[in-house]
Amino acid sequence: MVYLTRRAEFSASHYYHNPKLSAEENLRIFGKCNNPHGHGHNYTLEVTVAGEVDERSGFVVDLKRLKELMSREVIDGLDHRHLNKEVPEFRDKIPTTENLAIAIWDRLKGKLDGARLHRVRLYETDDLFVDVYGEA
Repeated sequence: MVYLTRRAEFSASHYYHNPKLSAEENLRIFGKCNNPHGHGHNYTLEVTVAGEVDERSGFVVDLKRLKELMSREVIDGLDHRHLNKEVPEFRDKIPTTENLAIAIWDRLKGKLDGARLHRVRLYETDDLFVDVYGEA
């Protein structure tokens, strides 16, 4: 089994707010991240796929096709977007790094030919990242 990881970057803004909570509770839990005008991050995304090396091509997956998939399914829909206002997955969900990583996993699962999605790692900053693993 070979694991191959491709990296991409995007920028997005968001705010944390739970409509089921009072304004005071949202402020207590989320602090300045509850600002309705939002704040932004430069994210780094790593997508790891697993599979056997194809004898004909020498690839686990065609890197160009993986890049195109990541662009089409993830980057194009998230880059320079306000997650709360422009991304369907976050109409009713708080766009935390954890939820964003899960949404990216869901956008990619089942769309790889010849390999399986192994991990989505999303960096919000240099010292914070979230990993999502699962069966795709």
